[in-house]
Amino acid sequence: MKNNAEKLVSTFYKEFGWNTDSDITEDAKKFEDLREFAAPYVSMCRQRVKQHIPHEGEHIIDMASGPVQYPEYVDYSEGYSKRHCVDFSEQALTGAEKKLGEHGEYWCGNFLNMEFEADFFDCAISLHTIYHIDRDEQEVAVNKLLEITKPGKPVIIVYSNPSPIIKYFTKPINFIKRIVPWFSCEQPKELELYVHRHPISWWHRFSDEANVTVLPWRSFAAEHQKVLFPNNRLGAWMFKKLFILEDKYPVFFAEHFQYPMIILEKRSLSRE
Repeated sequence: MKNNAEKLVSTFYKEFGWNTDSDITEDAKKFEDLREFAAPYVSMCRQRVKQHIPHEGEHIIDMASGPVQYPEYVDYSEGYSKRHCVDFSEQALTGAEKKLGEHGEYWCGNFLNMEFEADFFDCAISLHTIYHIDRDEQEVAVNKLLEITKPGKPVIIVYSNPSPIIKYFTKPINFIKRIVPWFSCEQPKELELYVHRHPISWWHRFSDEANVTVLPWRSFAAEHQKVLFPNNRLGAWMFKKLFILEDKYPVFFAEHFQYPMIILEKRSLSRE
């Protein structure tokens, strides 16, 4: 059911995700690598988004902004008159307003049900959001972002790859966990969060109306990153080398690792 995805995501963030403990959200504790020696790499990955945001503009929209929880996220709109934050959660928007104040406009509800003027925004961003929308409505959401963004301006989306390389290494471990009860070390069941990831090739369906560029945002989910990279100086060195490789071989890392960044530059309408 299409409404099930919306209900699951809304419930997760209203009841759990945006609760805070010492100013750290439950979302961050669950999905982010908050370790000391990972911090520089994680920060540089977040800054990749800003590299593709036009330096100046009137209006930027942040679809599913949450509380704009990281300092790098706040910086995305520093060259803009207004940042329009859209989110299901009033709690998230309250957090966003504490950081942005009058610089922000705050829209609570389902983005798909909101009305925005066509060709209005100078940039649109959506971070870790589209793959939490129902699989059949993700295209609708992306087309709406394109519709409300000005020609020649970018829609920047951080997405998730359904078949990253790491999946083939973790598959045997996941199989063992299913058949050997004591190996799984099951934790108490948490609120469920809907996820559907389309393949990277899916994004080329937007090439008729936008220039499509796929770049690496970050190579590993936090759970895998914590296993592969130790929280020490060796880990810091490994992160630094990884970042260099991601920039040097963007096509390979975007197609085969966890989090690609999709940049859709809306084309101007041809004149007849």
